[in-house]
Amino acid sequence: MNTPTQSFAAIFSLLLLSCMQCHAQLSATFYDNTCPNALNTIRTSIRQAISSERRMAASLIRLHFHDCFVQGCDASILLDETPSIESEKTALPNLGSARGFGIIEDAKREVEKICPEVVSCADILTVAARDASAAVGGPSWTVKLGRRDSTTASKTLAETDLPGPFDPLNRLISSFASKGLSTRDMVALSGAHTIGQAQCFLFRDRIYGNGTDIDAGFASTRKRQCPQEGENGNLAPLDLVTPNQFDNNYFKNLIQKKGLLQSDQVLFNGGSTDNIVSEYSNSPRAFSSDFAAAMIKMGDISPLTGQNGIIRKVCGSVN
Repeated sequence: MNTPTQSFAAIFSLLLLSCMQCHAQLSATFYDNTCPNALNTIRTSIRQAISSERRMAASLIRLHFHDCFVQGCDASILLDETPSIESEKTALPNLGSARGFGIIEDAKREVEKICPEVVSCADILTVAARDASAAVGGPSWTVKLGRRDSTTASKTLAETDLPGPFDPLNRLISSFASKGLSTRDMVALSGAHTIGQAQCFLFRDRIYGNGTDIDAGFASTRKRQCPQEGENGNLAPLDLVTPNQFDNNYFKNLIQKKGLLQSDQVLFNGGSTDNIVSEYSNSPRAFSSDFAAAMIKMGDISPLTGQNGIIRKVCGSVN
């Protein structure tokens, strides 16, 4: 007869094994037999979208990030509002800024033509982020596949779990740590701001604050398109130098006090991450390698696998 301690140990071992298996189910070869042309189909769709609007690369990478940080990488961010679903699209970090939903739907539609109800929206979004990076000169990497789609979303979690543009360094570090990502991962992933744009209201305080952590000429340039009042939605590139090219200029900008958002500049402002920023500014290769590795780790956040979740036919709604 088992003692309570032995029973607990047995249950714990089973739980540990099942958890290891849930990660083991994510595999680069997941669709090799069930939908061998899935990745090529997604890539074609994403490349077409980015060739017609280069900024879309940044939007797709951000969309994947905003998905994975809320309930894990389960495509919950793609769900539309319904009487039973409070959409994450309406959460403050996404409202009026999250983009690319139609691009993911287009890719899903193309994949459905060749393999109906086989490839999840969560996997399409993960692959799209990789293809978006590669399309604008950034790194590529092998995407692990086998995620399934959620039947729920969480506006509440989207408003609490996503890092914000005004966050101090310690909050950024703890926010990423809570998702299993290291400080180095956080700095590397922040480097996605080498592409994309931000709205005026997100950096207004920084350019008008006369802080010691901002280059005066840079602030002056940004004020032209971002007045002290109004024009909240006016856009500015996160990297003024090469806004549509994935490179390491973002980190060089930080060293020159030319980070657009407060959450960018805090990475190089006398704190614990200064040395990582310096390393990436000197070594494009180190940045590319670490960014790819961090994106793979982010794609591993709490996926739904096996019998959990569903395969949505349309990414914006539950079947």
